[in-house]
Order: sequence, then C-alpha cells, then structure tokens
Amino acid sequence: MILCCGEALIDMIPQPGGAGFAPHVGGAVLNTAVALGRLGVPVGLVTGLSSDPFGQLIETALEASNVSTDFAVRSDRNTTLAFVHLENGQATYTFYDDNTATRAISSSDMPTLPSDTEAVFFGGISLCNPPVADSLLDLALAQPADRLVMADPNIRPSFVSDHAGYRARLTALLGRADIVKLSDDDIDWLIEGEASIHDKGQAVLAMGPKLLLLTRGGEGATAFQAGGQEVHVPARTVQIVDTVGAGDTFNAGALAALRAADALRPEALATLDAATLTDMLTLAARAAAVTVSRAGANPPWAHELG
Repeated sequence: MILCCGEALIDMIPQPGGAGFAPHVGGAVLNTAVALGRLGVPVGLVTGLSSDPFGQLIETALEASNVSTDFAVRSDRNTTLAFVHLENGQATYTFYDDNTATRAISSSDMPTLPSDTEAVFFGGISLCNPPVADSLLDLALAQPADRLVMADPNIRPSFVSDHAGYRARLTALLGRADIVKLSDDDIDWLIEGEASIHDKGQAVLAMGPKLLLLTRGGEGATAFQAGGQEVHVPARTVQIVDTVGAGDTFNAGALAALRAADALRPEALATLDAATLTDMLTLAARAAAVTVSRAGANPPWAHELG
C-alpha cells in the first residue's frame, strides 16, 4: 500500500454566471490518493477527518475511489475550506484553515504506519503551517531508509505564515525525500535567481533527492536523475477546462508507473533507465491530461487510460 499524508478538504468551486460556490471534495494530497485508487493502486490517506457533514462527504468520496480511511485522525473540528478562483482555466485559492480537522494535528496523533507500506507521499498545504506541518515532517523523517518517500510541496506562498520556517521545513523534507515533484513556479520559489532550469534542477538534487520530476505546463515534464540523466516528455494536447488537480494526478501516475515497473524502492531510482523514466512521465502526463480536460479534480480511472 502507498500512504498519502496531508490535507483532505472541500474545494468551493464557482458556479456559472456567478451563482455562488458548490462544494467538491479536494485537497492536493487527497487528489493524489484518489487518483492512485482509481488507477488500481492500494492506497490509504493519512489526514484529519471531521465528523461534520463535509467530513462525511470526504469519507464517502474516498471510499468510492478505493482509498482507505483507516489511518485518518478523526475529530469534531471543522473541515478546511478552499474557495477556488478561476481565470482562463487557471486556479487560485483562498483557504479557511485555522484550527481545522486537518490543521490541528500533533505528532502524537499520527498513526503507526504498517510494516508493508511500500511508499509514503507528502505534500500540499498541510506542509505550510504548524502544527500539522511539523507533524508531517516528523512522520517523514521517521520513515526507514528502505521505504520510498515522495514529496510535492505544491508551494503556495500566500498561505504560508512563516516563510523562514517553511523553507527550513521543506529543506529537511527534501533532504529525506527520494522523489520530489515540483512545478516551474515551485522551483523558481525554492531556488531563487536567474539560473537555468537545468541548474535549478541540479540544485534541488543536491539537497538529497534521487529523482526530481519537474512539470512545466505546456512545455511538458522532465525527470532529473541524480547522476546527471535527464528525460523529457512533451505536454499532451487537450482542451483544458481547468487545472485543478492536474499536478496531483501527475504524482499518482508517476507512483503507479514506478510500482508497475517494480521500482518503488529508493535503491532502484538511481539506476532507472531512460525507457522506464519515459514510461513513468508518459503515464503521469496522460493521467493529468484527462484531469485538466474536465471540471475540478476528477482523476481518471485505469480503464480511461486504455
């Protein structure tokens, strides 16, 4: 089983004609878990689940996509809400997160992960602010060296309350992660300055990861492997409805492809050949292309990818 660790929330999606907002189950880490479940990968979500109606909506949606909620931290705190603003299909967010079921999680609340856990994924806004951000870092650093850790910080600077603390947290997380996925905006925030994408990618690898996956929207995606190999796949041409959940689905596709290739192990990453890396990026891009072709975070099922 792959365990995804981070937020489960409700995206409030604007309705046509400005007729208010409608609730949709979301959250970057939840989206990755849902995408994995739909791709047929055994997956569970380590998150905070509220007993409120939104929390019940989230749990029902997870079960429908074959995501285990056995590792959820349950409480009666409110569910986090993210109001989505769309402009030309691009999404920005306003979060309501203080003292919510996801945010107010301490290290002592975290479950013990089963010994047969294949990989652990961390990401999203839950890495931004304590207490949950510190609790997730503690969980990541506690993972045994032979268990694969992937991280996608999905950086949202406007949501961070302490930028210095956030950078320190990400530095520690990336130092433990075997795979890191970043967007072009993420890498420009993380590695400041005018260096080339290649040099910025190498700077991220120097922080500790064995594999960096960089997504660049219409310019496609690149895998930077520790040791110097780089593999690129172009973006797929689709009619974009919105970008909600695209990167999260990409993460799931990458993990699913590595699992299918029996490469979901830290020691396997440094020796992956170009064909395996290309297959991984291709599946991830195909899955993400389906998500952007329809409204909201609605990842594909395995049968939709052929």
